[in-house]
Amino acid sequence: MQAAIKEIRSVLGEESLSTDDEDLKLHGYSEWSPSNIDTLPIAVVYPKSTEEVSRIMKTCHKWKVPIIGYSGGSSLEGNYSAPHGGFSVDFMHMDKIMEFHEEDLDIVVQPSCGWVDLNTKIADRGLFFPVDPSPSAKFGGMVGTNCSGTNAVRYGTMKDWVLNMTVVLADGTIIKTRNRPRKSAAGYNLNGIFVGSEGTLGLITEITLKLAVIPKEFSVASATFPTIRDAANTASAVVRAGVPVAALEFLDEVQMGVLNRGGYTAPIVFEEKPTLFFKFSGTKASVADNIKEVEAISKSHRGAAFRFARDKKEQDLLWSARKQALWSLLASRPEGTELWTTDVAVPYSKLATMIETSTKGLKDLGLFSSIVGHLGDGNFHEAIMYHKTDPVESAAVEKHVKTMIIRALEMDGTSTGEHSIGFFKKHELLQEVGPETVAVMKSIKQALDPYWLLNPGKIFDTPS
Repeated sequence: MQAAIKEIRSVLGEESLSTDDEDLKLHGYSEWSPSNIDTLPIAVVYPKSTEEVSRIMKTCHKWKVPIIGYSGGSSLEGNYSAPHGGFSVDFMHMDKIMEFHEEDLDIVVQPSCGWVDLNTKIADRGLFFPVDPSPSAKFGGMVGTNCSGTNAVRYGTMKDWVLNMTVVLADGTIIKTRNRPRKSAAGYNLNGIFVGSEGTLGLITEITLKLAVIPKEFSVASATFPTIRDAANTASAVVRAGVPVAALEFLDEVQMGVLNRGGYTAPIVFEEKPTLFFKFSGTKASVADNIKEVEAISKSHRGAAFRFARDKKEQDLLWSARKQALWSLLASRPEGTELWTTDVAVPYSKLATMIETSTKGLKDLGLFSSIVGHLGDGNFHEAIMYHKTDPVESAAVEKHVKTMIIRALEMDGTSTGEHSIGFFKKHELLQEVGPETVAVMKSIKQALDPYWLLNPGKIFDTPS
């Protein structure tokens, strides 16, 4: 590895590589992830172009040095941890919009371009990128984890918005997955292989993204329910009725209490009950019709306190309850505790039972915790505050999380709706798809990365 460090410095310059202890910790440890490990990368490399990434890959391939991509650092399942040391490749200097094809509704970005920044820059053109994970997320990690967010019920996930990618393979070869049309039946769908691969098959240096037209009208509404089952059944009924909601989100009674106590939506004070938040978009007439239909469906499932925004200020205030959920919870956590958050997704018909079962498990734990969810696509998250230094408490939380995932799989669900597998959920992936399917994934990995240098130890274990 020292030989590889020396070679990269000689080719790219001294400033292109850091071995500073703080830099190494930043690129191997995450306060958001329960999957931190003791090992850190031995160096961080800062490329400025696709060609420099290729040069780095060739050097690492030559010296058999592991490589881990890094962009926003907001992933949650130990996705950029360094179990085998190696180099972290930080794309911080590759954060630009390379091309903007306004009339084609697409745009070419580098991996450290953030979706929030992108939308700010193109808003005056009447276009936006609709996938909305953490505000700090960058497109490299968003592609790597096939992320989504609150808009997924209307707009889908990351895989639905990638037209093509420039990828640097393990040996430094540079490829482009396809051209720029909205549809293509030419050859293998390489986009589908690289999206969600967590940097284990190649490092993505450019992404061409589809854009959407900003709707003419928006509104937001909320409704409370006596039970989680009523809220979950309402969400399923709204989807089944074909109401084109832009988002359909759930916050449990714990989270609603946190918001009230912190004054996050003042002067609005919510009932501290299971609550659904709806976002609507379209024409003025269609939004009004959709609000009426959702209100009727909510009432038929014992919904109450139905409230819809009458102007932009009220929209922002109502929706801030959902956007502030994680931050408000973190601000209220007991002293000395850390966050363990994870997600699963199940078919609509299983959603109520799954959330009820998970809620009971959290209550049995006796720890400060909450459930929030994207119920419009059957996906929800648990946030648990625990004392990481307490081995008994840590073991109890891990057991609960593993049990929750097993129950989701028993319901024909998935171990992760949007966080990806990373370091923590490898065993659950095997349970979910079976050894034969994992063997196919490994064969693709072996073909593209025969020395298993790219983000080793993620998705499945590295061969001995």
